[in-house]
Amino acid sequence: MFIDTHTHLFVDAFDDDIDLVMQKAIAAGVEYFLLPNIDVDSIDRMHRLEEKYPNNCKSMMGLHPGSVGANWERDLETIRENLFSRSYCAVGEIGMDLYWDKTFVEAQKKVFRMQVEWAKELQLPAVIHAREAFDEIFAILDEVNDASLFGVFHCFTGTIEQANHIMEYGNFKMGIGGVLTYKNAKLDEVVRKIPLEYLLLETDSPYLSPVPYRGKRNESAYVLHIAEKLADAQGISLKEVEEITTLNAKHLFDLDI
Repeated sequence: MFIDTHTHLFVDAFDDDIDLVMQKAIAAGVEYFLLPNIDVDSIDRMHRLEEKYPNNCKSMMGLHPGSVGANWERDLETIRENLFSRSYCAVGEIGMDLYWDKTFVEAQKKVFRMQVEWAKELQLPAVIHAREAFDEIFAILDEVNDASLFGVFHCFTGTIEQANHIMEYGNFKMGIGGVLTYKNAKLDEVVRKIPLEYLLLETDSPYLSPVPYRGKRNESAYVLHIAEKLADAQGISLKEVEEITTLNAKHLFDLDI
């Protein structure tokens, strides 16, 4: 069994065929799906998908850095109310994103720090989005990291130096997605130097489709293409990738499956 540790199957890109998408993924051996929240408007949609597929889906709760805007304090209170009122597998998707818009950089830092503290308080993994923001995120984590903090850097596309920094924290893993299959990304050269015990598989669907589906809607079934590329990069069998990454996910997210 494969686990897609990061997939937005509840967004409107799947409104017309979510049941087919789920069936296709399960038939491909991808049987469990972790759903990262985006903003206050996505919460109900995410919960509904989890309720529809209780044996296959588990929600996270967090405020995505791209959703940190002028009303971030109000939005964050809604996130907190949900996070502390029911069970989630992680605090996510949180972090910083300085690729698109730097208007709310300071707010992103505050929001990230607060959500990290919630993760520590609840003893849940922090699912971290780090786009063009490794230095800023490392500065915060270097300050607050202790034995109670653990999680994953989702959609890892960094350097081996950044990977080493993450591994030095001791309790963090890296989510590997479709970018691994992009020839010009050269992520395979980095990933082959990272022990498999630190890696998870993810799609980030509907975004970042792997080759040969690049440019099209991503789906959880495509985890298999990422796993095959990871096996190739590390010179190991697909079965070993399946077994170890699934075990990694079960341990990190405390999944009883």
